[in-house]
Amino acid sequence: MSLFKARDWWSTTLGDQEEFDQGCLCVADVDNSGSQHNKIIVGSYMGYLRVFSPHPVKTGEGAQAEDLLLEVYLQDPILQVEVGKFVSGTELLHLAVLHPRKLCVYSVSGTLGNVEHGNQYQAKLMYEHNLQRTACNMTYGSFGGVKGRDLICIQSMDGMLMLFEQESYAFGRFLPGFLLPGPLTYNSRTDSFITVSSCRQVESYKYQVLAFATDADKRQETEQQKLGCGKRLVVDWTLNIGEQALDIRIVSYNQSSSSVFVLGERNFFCLKDNGHIRFMKKLDCSPSCFLPYCSVSEGTINTLIGNHNNMLHVYEDVTLKWVTQLPHIPVAVKVGCLQGLKGVIVTLSDNGHLQCSYLGTDPSLFQAPKVGSREINYEELDVEWKALQKTIKEVSKTQGTLPPAEKEDDLAVLAVVSPSPDAISQAIESKVDMETVPSVTVKVILQSRVALKKVKLSICVQPPLALTHDHFIFDSMEPEISKTVALSVFLKENHPPAELEGCALVSYSTPTDLNPDGIPRVIQSKFRLPLRLICFPAQPSKTANYKVTIDTNKPPVNLFNLFPDFTDASDDDQVNVLGFHLIGGSVVTLLASKTSQRYRIQSDQFEDLWLITEELTLRLKEHFEKQEMKDFTCSFYGTIPLQEFFELIDRHFELRLNGEKLEELLSERAVQFRAIERRLLTRFKDKTPAPLQHLDTLLDGTYRQVIALADAVEENQDHLAQAFTRLKSATHLMILLIGLWQKLSADQVAILEAACLPLQHDAREPGWEETVDAAVSHLLKTCLSKSSKDQALNLSGQLSMPKDTSRLKKHITLLCNRLAKGGRLCLSADSAAQPTVLVPGSCATIPESDLEEKPSEQDPQAVFPNYKHPSPQNPGSDFYLTKNPFHLSKPELARQEFQMPKNDKKWNSWNSISRTELSRNQS
Repeated sequence: MSLFKARDWWSTTLGDQEEFDQGCLCVADVDNSGSQHNKIIVGSYMGYLRVFSPHPVKTGEGAQAEDLLLEVYLQDPILQVEVGKFVSGTELLHLAVLHPRKLCVYSVSGTLGNVEHGNQYQAKLMYEHNLQRTACNMTYGSFGGVKGRDLICIQSMDGMLMLFEQESYAFGRFLPGFLLPGPLTYNSRTDSFITVSSCRQVESYKYQVLAFATDADKRQETEQQKLGCGKRLVVDWTLNIGEQALDIRIVSYNQSSSSVFVLGERNFFCLKDNGHIRFMKKLDCSPSCFLPYCSVSEGTINTLIGNHNNMLHVYEDVTLKWVTQLPHIPVAVKVGCLQGLKGVIVTLSDNGHLQCSYLGTDPSLFQAPKVGSREINYEELDVEWKALQKTIKEVSKTQGTLPPAEKEDDLAVLAVVSPSPDAISQAIESKVDMETVPSVTVKVILQSRVALKKVKLSICVQPPLALTHDHFIFDSMEPEISKTVALSVFLKENHPPAELEGCALVSYSTPTDLNPDGIPRVIQSKFRLPLRLICFPAQPSKTANYKVTIDTNKPPVNLFNLFPDFTDASDDDQVNVLGFHLIGGSVVTLLASKTSQRYRIQSDQFEDLWLITEELTLRLKEHFEKQEMKDFTCSFYGTIPLQEFFELIDRHFELRLNGEKLEELLSERAVQFRAIERRLLTRFKDKTPAPLQHLDTLLDGTYRQVIALADAVEENQDHLAQAFTRLKSATHLMILLIGLWQKLSADQVAILEAACLPLQHDAREPGWEETVDAAVSHLLKTCLSKSSKDQALNLSGQLSMPKDTSRLKKHITLLCNRLAKGGRLCLSADSAAQPTVLVPGSCATIPESDLEEKPSEQDPQAVFPNYKHPSPQNPGSDFYLTKNPFHLSKPELARQEFQMPKNDKKWNSWNSISRTELSRNQS
């Protein structure tokens, strides 16, 4: 007996091999006893009508003979039973029984017994209606606003609504566009009938519209109806739910509002009176029945939903409140008051299992089985007790924590990078403008512990770096056998890369006894390439357009000790300036201050500062770690170079726009070229030769335009790839400077990298600009929001290419502004808003603007002014960031490839050809 099973209060099994459905169960005070004790009315497809009044002696006890008040065999199958005020002249409750071809209304009454047999009940037929059409289901209510009585509406199998005013037949109306019958209910507040058609649409029909519509004596429309006699039946509102409905119910909060509940095959819906969705819930299991009812909480609705997994779910609106297990699959569920016990859940299965249960967590009384007596071995108990005592002491020494057991991997991967370039370069098909392109050898060692199958090794580096070999396959590897592969990395394109990290990825399968093919697994090992691969020593430059200063908390280090691979042993012992010439880039100069703890990196290209700055911070950390100085930190007190970063963004975005224009123009020329080809083919196939009228000249000119445009597209793609690499370098540099500027932790830097570097390769859709804009906007609306009210997310469903980069610049500027005010990055969207009070000595803030895309009066490319350096030795003229925007040339198409000679008579004659003929040729 499980803790969450339904508590069985009373249960019984009805008949033998009888069938039931959702309309066969009703709970009401059918005998008008006035005690508010409900009775259970059940009708079966075999024609048996039963009325129960449970009186369990003990909870969970089966039905007694006196619990069955009435059992009548009505001969015809019972489709549905309902209790209401169906007899005129009285407001007593009567029982309506729907048969396929008949509607019967009974009066159920009891006679007080004077002997031990108890009370006697009988069902007296009040009236019946013979139906002309086969019935499907019915509903009842105060149609038209009548008081003190209930009218009945029956839906036939062919889509006719038959309305009965108690003992008399009122009228019948056919539903428009009917194919199959669906569930039917009546909304008393709007005085309308609601059903679900075979088109999977919830439809509502006003009673007044039904009453004044054309009489439905025939299924087909007559000539008088076609001529406009009477009114057509028009639907009040419809809603497409996209699935077939199992049941439909109406629940009223109060006199001013009501809700329409529809149970579908996979969802249940709550609709307003006008057909708008109030809420919906996707169900995990296939439902079988449901029952919505008013909750104890004001304004909420509780819903009981039974499913085919023998479970009953209790929802409060869309929130799951309780789950209980039933002994059967319910096809009908009701809630009633039985013997003074309110809220009893009555369920009925399709084979006649009737159960009254309640929800609860009564503990099950489990009794452990008796074990056989055996003799106790006290020596074994002493040994076990001492072992447990020893374990407890060891755990107490480690403060209750045991060291985790480290599982050894089946395969070990080690990547060894040569610290110096190869003596003989292994570069192939490189586009670098050098006689000898340097290359570096990388050895990957695989050490297997067990037998492996399908071992595949892949090595990845970021472009413009390339590999001599990037894929290796081993059919199998024996235990304790190592394999070594060697490859070379070189610079393929003529511009520096954005990253020097690579990855060796190995996929393999470990066979087992149950799975001889093996279980697939993946393992990876990262490696870093040396700086000598992409630059070589050069003469330092005294002047530069862009400069960045890195402050430290330790004395300056001799650059000879930091960069021994870029200095000569014959140089002076104290080296404070070095020059690095990036292959395909500019010269980067590194200076170490003799009087302060600062380093300056300067170059004529802003993005080229990244690799040297990163290498400097990494080598400084490694240097001080070797000296066991763990408190070493780097910081940045300069200006945040937003202007220079925004220029690279504009350059990349401009190339994206240029690429779209070129591709659109190429598509137009291709369409024109194919149209001319079809026209020429028609002329050549013509039996009567006709002059070409300079079609060959037009074809040749269009062909040369197509070739020129294709070359221009390829050239633009090369420039775009190069611009994206430069943009990645600048983004890495910005993230590093912001992290040092605001003392961000490693987790916060990782969040910033994920937001600003979402793409490893440049993609057309979505591109870098729209992806970063969405990520930065998310940070501004969550963890960097000004208050908790600003944390509402309004993310669009699909990213699209923006018209310009002004919105992205504004958001990046606002991100730096929020960080300057003390905001911190975190992954939790529910975190409280960070304080916006400036700390003493912090940078001045940027005036904040809304996140919406609207014109701003201020310049979004504003930069942050300098911090005042804490050191007294702070010559302002030595360390600053010069803003001198660099200019990159735009790829332009050769105009002579697109223009024909003006003095060419043939071309001038073709210019006079009308566009109508060309469009006719295209079609």
